[in-house]
Amino acid sequence: MISSSETVVFYKPRSSTTGSGPDRGRPPHGDLIAAAAREHDIDPALLQAIISVESADNPNARSPVGARGLMQVMPATGRRFGVADEMRLHEPETNIRAASRYLKTLQGLFGNDLRLVLAAYNAGEGAVQRYGRNIPPYRETQDYVRKVMARYDQLLTARRSSFR
Repeated sequence: MISSSETVVFYKPRSSTTGSGPDRGRPPHGDLIAAAAREHDIDPALLQAIISVESADNPNARSPVGARGLMQVMPATGRRFGVADEMRLHEPETNIRAASRYLKTLQGLFGNDLRLVLAAYNAGEGAVQRYGRNIPPYRETQDYVRKVMARYDQLLTARRSSFR
């Protein structure tokens, strides 16, 4: 509880859709997202959608099960994709690159079915395979796929309207 003699300062990060200058409308970590997207041939809007849903753009996010960073990479997944020190998963560049490598692997397994790729990102590729290459019947995974797809659609719509 805050006493009446304490001062509380709330920090509000600059909105990615307000302000002026060259960064106006640019997502946080936009350069890192763009670089990983190019390197792994993934739509940057998809990476941003996952980041928005997974961590709300918070590089220090940590889930109750131990997933870390912007894209909520599990330590075991981080190790699988070259990140030996799990604390490095809180570094935006390290996190985005490891998660992008994982997404590229999932695209190789599940092809162009983005819903299966997202389900596997959330529940693990084994879960998707166990359920006959379908989205597992886990409420969390089904909600996750729905949320990421909705955010991705918003970002694509915004991108299309910016070219008009």
